[in-house]
Amino acid sequence: MTKNIALGLGAFILVIFTAAVSLERPIGWWLYQRAIEQKAGRDLLGGLEDGLHLGLCGTGSPMPNPQRAGPCNVIIAGDQAFVVDIGEGGNRVLNLMGINPAMLNGVLITHFHSDHIDGLGPLMLFHWTRGATTSPLPIHGPTGVETIVDGFNTAYATDDTYRTAHHGEEVAPASGGGAVAFPFELTGSYQIILEEDDLTITAFRVNHAPIDPAVGYRFDYKGRAICISGDTSQSANLESVCNNVDIIVHDALQPLMVEEMRLRMEDLGNPFAARIFHDIQDYHASPEEAAESAQTAGAKMLVLSHLVPPLPSEFLYAAFLGDAESRFDGPIVVGEDGMLFFLPADGESIHKSNTL
Repeated sequence: MTKNIALGLGAFILVIFTAAVSLERPIGWWLYQRAIEQKAGRDLLGGLEDGLHLGLCGTGSPMPNPQRAGPCNVIIAGDQAFVVDIGEGGNRVLNLMGINPAMLNGVLITHFHSDHIDGLGPLMLFHWTRGATTSPLPIHGPTGVETIVDGFNTAYATDDTYRTAHHGEEVAPASGGGAVAFPFELTGSYQIILEEDDLTITAFRVNHAPIDPAVGYRFDYKGRAICISGDTSQSANLESVCNNVDIIVHDALQPLMVEEMRLRMEDLGNPFAARIFHDIQDYHASPEEAAESAQTAGAKMLVLSHLVPPLPSEFLYAAFLGDAESRFDGPIVVGEDGMLFFLPADGESIHKSNTL
C-alpha cells in the first residue's frame, strides 16, 4: 500500500513538473505583460500632491554596492524637479522610481568628484529621448562646471548623431541632445542661485578640501525646506545656512568601519587601497558629526546618504550609526535608493515611503 502511494505521488509530481515546463513560455509571457502594465509609463511626478519632495536616487559611494547607485537626489517642488548630483546608476534608479528624466528642470552639481558626475551621460540621453526634448539638459554648478559639461557633450556627440539618424527628428530632435552649463561663482559663504514659482535654491560652501569648489544646496518652497550637504566634513557653514530646515541630507562615513577596511588591506599587502581608506576619513562627516550638525541647525530630520563603507544589509545600520542617535533629537534615516519624503506645502509633517 505504501509503495503504491509513493508511486502515485511520484507520478503526480512528474505530471505537475511536465505541465510546468510545457507552460513555462506562456506563463513567462503573461508575467512579462503584467510587468509592462504595472511599470511601463509609470509617472510618479504626475501623482504628487503640492509640497516639497525629496527622492533618493542614489545613496552609495565609489565603493561597489549592488543595492545603491552613486550619489543622486531629486527635489520636486510643485511642478519643478531638479536632480542634485548624478552618480553611476542614478538615471536607472530615477526611471525605476517612475521619474521621467525628460521632465527635469535641471541638474545641480555639488562638486566635480567623478562619483558625483559619472551618471550624467545616461541622464542627458534619457532627458532628450524620453520626451523628444528640443533643448539640452541644464546643468548648474560652481565655476568649472562648463568644462565638465563640454567633456560629456564631446563624448556623446557621435552617439547623438546616431540617435537622430535612427529615430528621426520627431523622436530625437538634434537641438535637444547633450547639456548646457550654467556656472555660478560663489563669492561669499552662500548665495541664491535660482528663484522661480515659490522655489528658492541657495548654494553654500562646504569643506571637502582639497576639493574646491564644493557646495551644498538649500531648497525652500511654500514654508518647507531641505538641505543637501554634498560631500563635506562637519561644516559650521552648513549648520548656519540650513537653520531650521525640515530635512538635512548629509553624507556619512563611519571611521571605525573604514579603519577596519584599511587594516585588512594592509594585512593583504595592498598599501595603495590602505592609503585610500586612510585618506578618505578626513573629508567626510561621520554619522555622529552629521547628527551634531543637524542638532545645531535645528533640523527636524536627518537623512544619511553617500554611505561609506557599503552597507549590504540593514543589520549593519546600528553599527554604522554608532552613537549618532544620542546626538540628535529628531529621527535619523539611513538612506536607501528609492526612498521618497513628502513635505506638504505650509505644513509640518514629513511622510516617508519607498518607490521601489
